[in-house]
Amino acid sequence: MSDGAGSDPVDRALLQVMMQSEASACGLYLLAADEPVLQLTVMSGMPVRMLEPWRRVALAAPIPVAVAMRRKDLVWAADHQRLARDFPRTSVAVPYEFALAAAPIDDGAGCLGALLLLWPAGHAPQLSPAQREAVENGCRRLASVLRTSPLADGGAAPAGAPRVLSPPPVRTVDPQEALAAVDFVERLPGGGCALDLEGRVTMVTSSAAELLGTREEDLVGSRPWEVLPWLRDPVFEDRYRSAVISRRPMSFVAYRPPDRWLTFRLYPDGRGLSVWILPSDGEHGPAAPPSEDEAVPVQAGQIYHVLHLAAALTEAVGARDVVDLVADQIVPAFGAQGVLMYAAEGGRLRTIGHRGYPAQAVAAFEGVALSAAHSPAVHALATGEPSFYSSPEEIERDYPGLPRLTGKAARAVLPLIVSGRPVGCCILAFTRPRTFSPEERQVLTSLAGLIAQALDRARLYDTKQQLAHDLQAGLLPHRLPAVPGLAVAARYLPSTRGMDIGGDFYDLIRLDEGTVAAVIGDVQGHNAAAAALMGQARTAVHAHATAGAPPGEVLARTNRLLTDLDPDLFTSCLYVHIDVRTQRACLASAGHPPPLLRRADRPTTVVDVPPGLLLGIDPQARYLATEIALPPGSVLALYTDGLVETPGVDLERSVAQLAERLDAAPRLGPDRLADTLLESRHADADRQDDVALMVLSAERVGPKGACRADRA
Repeated sequence: MSDGAGSDPVDRALLQVMMQSEASACGLYLLAADEPVLQLTVMSGMPVRMLEPWRRVALAAPIPVAVAMRRKDLVWAADHQRLARDFPRTSVAVPYEFALAAAPIDDGAGCLGALLLLWPAGHAPQLSPAQREAVENGCRRLASVLRTSPLADGGAAPAGAPRVLSPPPVRTVDPQEALAAVDFVERLPGGGCALDLEGRVTMVTSSAAELLGTREEDLVGSRPWEVLPWLRDPVFEDRYRSAVISRRPMSFVAYRPPDRWLTFRLYPDGRGLSVWILPSDGEHGPAAPPSEDEAVPVQAGQIYHVLHLAAALTEAVGARDVVDLVADQIVPAFGAQGVLMYAAEGGRLRTIGHRGYPAQAVAAFEGVALSAAHSPAVHALATGEPSFYSSPEEIERDYPGLPRLTGKAARAVLPLIVSGRPVGCCILAFTRPRTFSPEERQVLTSLAGLIAQALDRARLYDTKQQLAHDLQAGLLPHRLPAVPGLAVAARYLPSTRGMDIGGDFYDLIRLDEGTVAAVIGDVQGHNAAAAALMGQARTAVHAHATAGAPPGEVLARTNRLLTDLDPDLFTSCLYVHIDVRTQRACLASAGHPPPLLRRADRPTTVVDVPPGLLLGIDPQARYLATEIALPPGSVLALYTDGLVETPGVDLERSVAQLAERLDAAPRLGPDRLADTLLESRHADADRQDDVALMVLSAERVGPKGACRADRA
């Protein structure tokens, strides 16, 4: 870490935007080169420990800097209430009043990272025009500097820690003035001390040391709650954190054994806190000092870190998410260099993720039986108790050869148990010996319970998703038949809401050597019932098509079948009979979005097909057919509404926009063309509907025949 900006242009640009925007703290996040992660690289105005949960932020995370980068727009929260509404995970870990802005750093060629700025409590509901301009100009300067000047020392301190810059002083203090101020303070009632932003004592008066019952030299350079046992209550550290972030004065009363109550008043500024200590004149009653063997209470920062991780674990969807969260946040939070995650399956341990472990060490315990006696993970699951090993000698005593195999000198072995049932095991490993304090053991044990519940939910979700995927794959055609004169590509994207399954379907049915039927449909819903009805609809269409029924009759017969089944679900369907010899197509629709036709010599058009009634409503419904020419070089695109429906946008406009995209697309084969049309939906992280797409490209064939069409 660094105490100042030095000559680095990035540091200077960061401090400049901090001053011009009147922010109290700032942070520079840069996009990692090899993974979708934002790394906190340079910061100022806030202790590193307070940003520990956000040292590494996944680009997909619901965290302000990640959201700003994804949206390529400024994110603003004027107070904690707004933060809690928009970013609950962040607000849980920082329950103080302050204002926050996050903005993308983009030089036009792409986003390089994000800028984080904090303001004290009481900020106006919106940024002032001058502040917004300062933020925007600052992002542009940072983008320009980052493209032309690499960060010094690789951008961060060793072990990936962010570089910390001291804010420039408001004014230069004359040494004689400083001595006079100390002398003045010494003559006042009570006593005073100064803390830096990290909470360490930088100066203490003799009267303050006397009130605290300790020596001045024992306090300087240390945090008060680490030196004085009676200040270890997390409430006291919490007041310090609140003062630093909100920049509001805080106070609290503490009992100093054996018989004294003291009042602490905290006055924050950009460089730390001034603390005034006075004997309390209130009536607080007797208080018993902590006993010698009482467990050390968990620090406020660790409590909020655990809350942040707990909130993040509730958002983990699959087992891979849980593993990544543990590796990205829990491992660095405790200074570990490796993690090994096991799941308990079929009486054995199965590795579901690891980092920082050699391959031979992972393989040595893969599939080990839960009855084995030579595995620390098995022992932890058998006893239900975590194990902490502080040195290689301790590990060697219980598991000979393990330190040499793994290359780790210390480890925390955490059993993952839910309602008395073993779910798995998490091992945090360290390359050097270390002692686990009582508070760390408490926190890690609590985290193990949270990880166990998240992993249990995630594995259940993964199982359901696999079943849904297998069901969907079984209902859709495994491959499309080859048809001379017609090149075809089909795509399916599941909804991201609910189960990974839906009612969209497609099919290509070979009728004879010169004719083929293309079908696309959409059953209402995203569940197993919708998938089952989709299978019945697809089977019915296939049967009636191969029996030789014309397009309108295929839909009418399928409609009668679905009406008889009375599934309480409705189905849209588009049926296209194509004769590649006559280069004609006959189309009939049951309430389905109209197809798009792109001819080689004309603009793309929306085909006007009479929109018949949805299938499954009226058994007497009739369906009219439309005939169109499909000369060589023509492209016919069939799709479901998930491709075009956008909240707040008229459906006809969305269809017209899709036609424009098809018209502007290069003259590609159907596979590449289908991918081009789906690009926007692939990028959509929250698809509320599944998507099916078929692209049919007409090619030249031999002798012509006749196209059969029904007329109404």
